[in-house]
This record gives sequence, structure tokens and C-alpha cells, in this order.
Amino acid sequence: MASADVAVAGPGQAGPPPVGPPDADVGAAEGRGAEAGLLTRALRRPALGALLGAVAVFVVFAVTDSTPQHLWLTQTGFQAWAQQAAFFGIMAVPVGLLMIGGEFDLSTGGMTGFCAIIMALLVGNEHWNAWAAVAVTFAFGAAIGAVNGIVVTRSGLPSFIVTLATYFVFRGLSVGGVLKVNHGSTSIGLTGTDHPGLKSAKDVFGGSFAHSNGLPAGYQDAILWFVGVTVVAVWLLGRTRFGNWVFAVGGDADAARKVGVPVRRTKILLFMGTSTAAALVGVISFLQANTAVSEQGVGYEFYYIIAAVVGGCLLTGGHGSALGAALGACIIGMALQGVIYSGWDSSWDFTFLGAILFLAVAVNTLTHRRAMRARR
Repeated sequence: MASADVAVAGPGQAGPPPVGPPDADVGAAEGRGAEAGLLTRALRRPALGALLGAVAVFVVFAVTDSTPQHLWLTQTGFQAWAQQAAFFGIMAVPVGLLMIGGEFDLSTGGMTGFCAIIMALLVGNEHWNAWAAVAVTFAFGAAIGAVNGIVVTRSGLPSFIVTLATYFVFRGLSVGGVLKVNHGSTSIGLTGTDHPGLKSAKDVFGGSFAHSNGLPAGYQDAILWFVGVTVVAVWLLGRTRFGNWVFAVGGDADAARKVGVPVRRTKILLFMGTSTAAALVGVISFLQANTAVSEQGVGYEFYYIIAAVVGGCLLTGGHGSALGAALGACIIGMALQGVIYSGWDSSWDFTFLGAILFLAVAVNTLTHRRAMRARR
């Protein structure tokens, strides 16, 4: 009998080899492996769910838009929700980085309002040069972040508690302190006309760009700042050693410390990032409106966390995306404006956001688990 007629099972083989061209089976297996690998890589990208969610929300409001000129698909509609998204996104992106690092900052809402008040007091009441006031406001924000980070890392107290205490301190100062120094008023605006540096500062932080016949007022500078913050954060997470440190300390701080990661320094810098971003929002909001009020920013810290979670940042840390947090902010901006454009009762805003948050947490958790199983 010719040797070619004998089917011999090789080591570990359960039976005779399959009939047919062997290359076809190898190619099919490789194809299935490639597909599985592509799916696994997609699931590992936290921003994917946020991107799909943003597209879905945009389409929903495009379909339900009830404005006479269907403004949702025009420059006016884009400017409306992009402006909202910018204010949320400037904060949501660094908040997302902090969550990836395993910590929370609940002082951000109060900080944005208090930083706007600092700007208003220095420029409006004390008549400082606007650029000097901007520098002091940023320095103040960075200092508060450093204090929060040092207290959290040295005391071992939960960041939830530490930053909540910071929030209440600034909440009290925003009301009681402002009433005391502002002659019983909680609103601080510009007095007089002599404000050195104000015009140039407004051009950078509170101005607008891309004016056109369709949009005479143009787009607010806050949108450019939002894009800039997002680009820097994406670069930090994906292209630098610091980004590796962020994921490491959020995943397992003890293991990270054992391999030489500066856990304490990394977390302090992340807290400084959120507080400095709060200062930026405060500066922008004051220079846009020429006024600051004590209630400004209250409750917004939850919007920032929602945006980060919708963008794929897990509450347990060690997983997330700066781009995802930015897309989460866009979803919130579209939701808040889309409800108005669709003619719905704005009282349903919170219900809509709650549903989005629940779905995002469920989807992100399931996809993360599946990706981890596929990796094994």
C-alpha cells in the first residue's frame, strides 16, 4: 500500500487529518483569529462606546428636531451644543484622567465658580491687570489641587471625602465670603471702564472665532480650549511615561509602587490637573459674561463625572480614555440642547442623563470584562 494512502495521526491528533486543502483550514483559522483579535482590540478601546453613543444621540435629536428651520443640523445648532460640551469637556477630560488614576474630585464644580469669583474680585473690585488676575487664578487652582493631592496621598483618606470637604469650604466662601466683601451682593461684575489687559484677555479666553453670515456671533473660544485640553490629555495618556503611570496607579497602586512608579507624585499631579482646569473654566466664564455669581458651578461636578463614565472611565480606576471623556461631554452637551430643540420639557434632562449614565456603565463594564477574558 502506498504511503500516501495511509492516514497517520500525528502527536496529539484525535484522528485522521481533515480532507481538503490544508491551506484553506489554516487560512480560515487565521481569519477567525484576526477577527477575534480585531474585536478584542476594539473592545479594549473605551472611547468606542462613547463614539457610538454620541452618534446615536446626534441622530435622535436630528430626527426629533422641531425647530422651524431644523436648526440642529445648522451652524447655530452645532454652536449651541458645542458650547455646552466645551464647558463640561474642559473639566471632564482631567476628571477622567484622575478617575483612571483611581481617585475622585468632587470639589470641581465649586472650584469653577470660586475661580470665577476670584477673577471678578481682582479685576472688578481691585482693578488688577486682567493678565495678573488670570495668573493668580491659575496659581490658586494649582495650589488647591496640590493640597487635595497631598492630603489624600499622605493621610490615606478617601479622595471622595477630602474633595467633598473642599467643595463645602468653597461653597461657603462663595456665598458667605462674597456677601462680606461685596457689600451684601452675591453677584460681582465689572465696575468702571478702566480695566488694563481686559480686552486682550477676553480675546484669548472669552472671545469668539469663525464668524460667518450663518453664524454672526461665531463660535466661542471655549471650544478651542476644549479641543486643546483633549489633545494634550490624549497625548499624555497614550504617548508619555506619565500616561503609563496613570494607568498603573489606578490599576494597582501597590504593584506600581513596587516597580518604581512615583504613585504619590502622579496622583498629586492629577489633582492639580483637575483644579487647574477648574481655574480655566472660571476664567473663561468670567471673561465671557463680565460677571460671576456665588451659585456658579454648583452641582456641575456630577456632570463631569458622568461625562467621564460615559466615555469609558471605570469607577474602579485603571481603565478609561481622555478622548472618551471628551465624547461623553459632547453627549451631555447634545442632550441638554437637543431636548430644547426637540420641544421636550427640559425637566426631563436629568432623566435622560440618568438613563445614559446607567447604560454607559453597564455597557462599559460588560465590554471591559469581555475584553479581559479575550486577552486571557
